Amino acid sequence: MRNLRRPHNDRVSKRENKERWVNVDDVAVHLSVTRDTIYRWMERKGLPAHRLGRVWRFKLSEIDEWVKSGKAASEGIEEDDA
Repeated sequence: MRNLRRPHNDRVSKRENKERWVNVDDVAVHLSVTRDTIYRWMERKGLPAHRLGRVWRFKLSEIDEWVKSGKAASEGIEEDDA
């Protein structure tokens, strides 16, 4: 009978390919903006975010795609930015 289990190395490499969740501080550093700007963009511009319990989590790949799509581009100065 042959062994149908995957070698341990395959399981580890698949786990390493999974993108980790990051918090609002990580996103703010990644985009070089403040935490308040991240929350404002979530509310007003649809910054991709996922609520897990009481905290917000993000995937940097989703954030980067959102920026590349042009959704982060301002259409003028917002009231809170002045």
